[in-house]
Amino acid sequence: MITEIAQIDVKPGTEKDFEAAVAKARAAFGRSKGFHGFELHRSIEKPQRYRLMVKWETLENHTVDFRGSENFTEWRGLVGQYFAAPPDVEHTETVLTSAG
Repeated sequence: MITEIAQIDVKPGTEKDFEAAVAKARAAFGRSKGFHGFELHRSIEKPQRYRLMVKWETLENHTVDFRGSENFTEWRGLVGQYFAAPPDVEHTETVLTSAG
């Protein structure tokens, strides 16, 4: 399992619209090969900064399958207008977990 972490800074004043657009994009992600869910986190210290954490079965499910699909085009069409800059994206794999 791979986690895509996208740091997204949005234009000031568009936070609620961006959040609504991400909610609309759930269907596009849901139709994507290898998709296992996502969470959208908003920074407390920097309220125009978000981190989108997406679970993928494989790295290629994100970098090849999703990015090369109509689902990605739909995603960017819904949210791209709110970006203050291109998202900073990286991929991680879990090496340790803990539950409290």
